[in-house]
Amino acid sequence: MSKFKTLFLAIAALFAAIPVAASAQASLVEYSASSFRAAQEEGRIIIVDVHAEWCPTCRAQQPILNELRNDPRLADALFVRVDYDSDRAFLRAHRIPRQSTILIFNGREEAARSIAETNRNRLRSFVLGNI
Repeated sequence: MSKFKTLFLAIAALFAAIPVAASAQASLVEYSASSFRAAQEEGRIIIVDVHAEWCPTCRAQQPILNELRNDPRLADALFVRVDYDSDRAFLRAHRIPRQSTILIFNGREEAARSIAETNRNRLRSFVLGNI
Protein backbone atom coordinates (compact mmCIF):
# COMPACT_ATOMS: atom_id res chain seq x y z
CA MET A 1 0.00 0.00 0.00
CA SER A 2 1.39 3.39 -0.91
CA LYS A 3 2.27 5.95 1.77
CA PHE A 4 -0.34 8.29 0.28
CA LYS A 5 -3.09 5.71 0.55
CA THR A 6 -2.06 4.82 4.12
CA LEU A 7 -2.06 8.50 5.10
CA PHE A 8 -5.42 9.03 3.40
CA LEU A 9 -6.99 6.08 5.24
CA ALA A 10 -5.57 7.28 8.56
CA ILE A 11 -6.99 10.78 8.03
CA ALA A 12 -10.35 9.36 6.92
CA ALA A 13 -10.52 7.20 10.06
CA LEU A 14 -9.73 10.23 12.22
CA PHE A 15 -12.53 12.29 10.64
CA ALA A 16 -14.95 9.37 10.94
CA ALA A 17 -14.31 9.29 14.70
CA ILE A 18 -14.90 13.01 15.26
CA PRO A 19 -18.74 12.96 15.22
CA VAL A 20 -18.74 10.15 17.81
CA ALA A 21 -16.38 12.04 20.11
CA ALA A 22 -18.21 15.33 19.61
CA SER A 23 -21.56 13.75 20.44
CA ALA A 24 -20.51 12.65 23.95
CA GLN A 25 -22.83 14.57 26.20
CA ALA A 26 -23.62 14.26 29.88
CA SER A 27 -27.08 12.90 30.63
CA LEU A 28 -29.89 15.23 31.65
CA VAL A 29 -32.80 13.76 33.59
CA GLU A 30 -35.80 15.10 35.44
CA TYR A 31 -35.54 14.52 39.17
CA SER A 32 -36.90 11.38 40.74
CA ALA A 33 -35.93 10.25 44.23
CA SER A 34 -35.01 6.76 43.04
CA SER A 35 -32.76 7.81 40.14
CA PHE A 36 -31.07 10.48 42.28
CA ARG A 37 -30.41 7.96 45.06
CA ALA A 38 -29.08 5.40 42.54
CA ALA A 39 -26.66 7.96 41.07
CA GLN A 40 -25.50 8.86 44.57
CA GLU A 41 -24.92 5.19 45.42
CA GLU A 42 -22.87 4.82 42.22
CA GLY A 43 -20.66 7.68 43.43
CA ARG A 44 -21.41 9.79 40.36
CA ILE A 45 -20.87 13.48 39.94
CA ILE A 46 -24.37 14.98 39.97
CA ILE A 47 -25.11 18.55 38.91
CA VAL A 48 -28.55 19.55 40.19
CA ASP A 49 -30.39 22.44 38.56
CA VAL A 50 -33.25 23.70 40.73
CA HIS A 51 -35.36 25.17 37.97
CA ALA A 52 -38.67 26.98 37.54
CA GLU A 53 -40.17 27.60 34.11
CA TRP A 54 -41.25 31.10 35.11
CA CYS A 55 -37.81 32.11 36.43
CA PRO A 56 -35.77 34.48 34.21
CA THR A 57 -32.57 33.62 36.09
CA CYS A 58 -33.16 29.92 35.43
CA ARG A 59 -33.66 30.68 31.73
CA ALA A 60 -30.36 32.60 31.69
CA GLN A 61 -28.56 29.63 33.29
CA GLN A 62 -29.84 27.07 30.78
CA PRO A 63 -27.51 27.81 27.83
CA ILE A 64 -24.52 27.70 30.18
CA LEU A 65 -25.60 24.39 31.71
CA ASN A 66 -26.29 22.95 28.25
CA GLU A 67 -22.81 24.02 27.18
CA LEU A 68 -21.35 22.32 30.26
CA ARG A 69 -23.17 19.10 29.38
CA ASN A 70 -21.01 19.02 26.23
CA ASP A 71 -17.76 19.52 28.13
CA PRO A 72 -15.74 16.28 27.95
CA ARG A 73 -14.74 16.66 31.61
CA LEU A 74 -18.41 16.17 32.51
CA ALA A 75 -19.21 13.33 30.10
CA ASP A 76 -19.81 10.92 33.00
CA ALA A 77 -21.69 13.43 35.15
CA LEU A 78 -25.43 13.33 35.59
CA PHE A 79 -27.36 16.59 35.23
CA VAL A 80 -30.60 16.49 37.20
CA ARG A 81 -33.34 19.08 36.85
CA VAL A 82 -35.39 19.59 40.00
CA ASP A 83 -38.70 21.38 39.50
CA TYR A 84 -38.90 24.16 42.08
CA ASP A 85 -42.69 24.16 42.02
CA SER A 86 -43.29 20.43 42.42
CA ASP A 87 -40.23 18.67 43.93
CA ARG A 88 -40.78 20.11 47.44
CA ALA A 89 -39.40 17.09 49.31
CA PHE A 90 -36.02 17.52 47.60
CA LEU A 91 -36.04 21.25 48.40
CA ARG A 92 -36.77 20.61 52.08
CA ALA A 93 -34.23 17.80 52.37
CA HIS A 94 -31.46 19.98 50.93
CA ARG A 95 -32.59 23.29 52.43
CA ILE A 96 -33.03 25.07 49.12
CA PRO A 97 -34.86 28.37 49.61
CA ARG A 98 -35.14 29.44 45.98
CA GLN A 99 -35.05 28.46 42.34
CA SER A 100 -31.91 29.02 40.21
CA THR A 101 -29.83 27.07 42.70
CA ILE A 102 -27.12 24.78 41.30
CA LEU A 103 -25.83 21.97 43.51
CA ILE A 104 -22.90 19.67 42.85
CA PHE A 105 -22.82 16.27 44.51
CA ASN A 106 -19.93 13.88 44.55
CA GLY A 107 -21.86 10.73 45.30
CA ARG A 108 -23.80 11.32 48.50
CA GLU A 109 -21.87 14.42 49.53
CA GLU A 110 -22.87 17.90 48.49
CA ALA A 111 -19.63 19.47 47.24
CA ALA A 112 -20.87 22.98 46.44
CA ARG A 113 -23.86 25.19 45.72
CA SER A 114 -24.42 28.35 43.77
CA ILE A 115 -27.48 30.57 43.82
CA ALA A 116 -28.63 32.76 40.94
CA GLU A 117 -25.31 32.84 39.09
CA THR A 118 -25.79 33.83 35.45
CA ASN A 119 -22.28 34.97 34.53
CA ARG A 120 -21.02 32.38 32.05
CA ASN A 121 -17.41 32.34 33.23
CA ARG A 122 -18.27 32.25 36.94
CA LEU A 123 -20.88 29.49 36.54
CA ARG A 124 -18.52 27.41 34.39
CA SER A 125 -15.71 27.92 36.90
CA PHE A 126 -18.03 26.99 39.76
CA VAL A 127 -19.09 23.71 38.14
CA LEU A 128 -15.72 22.68 36.73
CA GLY A 129 -13.89 23.71 39.89
CA ASN A 130 -16.08 21.51 42.10
CA ILE A 131 -16.15 18.19 40.24
